[in-house]
Amino acid sequence: MHVIVVGGGITGLTLALSLHAVGVSCRVYEAAREILKLGVGINLLPHAVRELTELQLQSALARVAVATREMAFFNRFGQFIYQEPRGRHAGYDWPQFSVHRGELHFVQLAAVHERLGADAVQLDHRCTGFTQDADGVTAHFVDRPCVRGDALIACDGIHSALRHQIFPDEGALVYTGINMWRGVSRWPPFLTGASMVQAGWLDVGKLVIYPISDTVDAEGRQLINWTAEIRSPRNVMADWNRAGRMEDFAPVFADWRFAWLDVPGLLAHSERVYEYPMVDRDPLPRWTHGRVTLVGDAAHPMYPRGGNGAGQGILDARTLAGCLARESDPLAALSAYETARLKTANDVVLANRSTPPDTILRLVHERTGDKPFERIEDVVSAEELRALMERYKHLAGFQRDALRERRSLVGR
Repeated sequence: MHVIVVGGGITGLTLALSLHAVGVSCRVYEAAREILKLGVGINLLPHAVRELTELQLQSALARVAVATREMAFFNRFGQFIYQEPRGRHAGYDWPQFSVHRGELHFVQLAAVHERLGADAVQLDHRCTGFTQDADGVTAHFVDRPCVRGDALIACDGIHSALRHQIFPDEGALVYTGINMWRGVSRWPPFLTGASMVQAGWLDVGKLVIYPISDTVDAEGRQLINWTAEIRSPRNVMADWNRAGRMEDFAPVFADWRFAWLDVPGLLAHSERVYEYPMVDRDPLPRWTHGRVTLVGDAAHPMYPRGGNGAGQGILDARTLAGCLARESDPLAALSAYETARLKTANDVVLANRSTPPDTILRLVHERTGDKPFERIEDVVSAEELRALMERYKHLAGFQRDALRERRSLVGR
């Protein structure tokens, strides 16, 4: 069996490494002419790190990432709301990593070249669609020869051309009315030096801040990833590399100076700023069309809340590799993959709209009327907040004990 993988991002490379590990032939076709270290920070929850560990990538990731110690929530006045340990600090068998997206991508790319060969990823191959028959599937590219295989896997992201061919009348991306600006800054460590912080709320401005690289200069500063979110009528094109302007959002956070962090100072030190609307797509009733199926953002683009988008794509890739290893018939394998992953991923899409982990911030904002509190216990109990977090972990597939006991996704 030979598998065509369209898209050489995080999900596509995870799939290629997984297929190689189970003895299934594949090649990756990427639209970009050159792979660069693009983007900003990404958070890898323990369920994703387990899969990357099984691919023998944990050591390489640990060298370029920060092992997250805790998730902490604050209001916009810098008052503490809730904290919980993360990764190995919470008793997981796997760490939680915060890392620059480009560093993760290059760790994967190096492993693909080492294990599958220098020609395993074909650049400058923009896929426009496919045709299929009883014997196989053909991928079509702009100004490149067609490629024939037994199955074609769409890992081509939120603007997937293959998804559009299967669902041509789907319509535009769904915009929430929330706009995001993202960047990375060289800044001294804050809190534990490995804390992931969420603060404020969308009505008054919300921040997500965490380190993605340790000791980046002689002054002991870290590379800090930050995301600023505000309600906005702006619906800019969904492009992670669109340049943003500080004046469009920084004034909202001008007085966010806490004992543990000078937010305006952090933002002002950003190396560059990207602007991105919070968008997703409505869940699909199916992902598979004969010998073609959708994976990752091509299948279920979701709001980047909960630090779980890349993780779900990694779980998709690993599950699909397991199905292709167990089933000699690619049609049966793709069907089994869809059965295993469709409902779970779609449920995460819907949860990220309604009750993601940052619902904690909304509860406090609404119950206090956006005013400082004297005691958080008078606003919301720790038990209520803990229950909310556990529900999301269960839904997304990273509850500690369940993750430890789950069988490998690629086991025969």
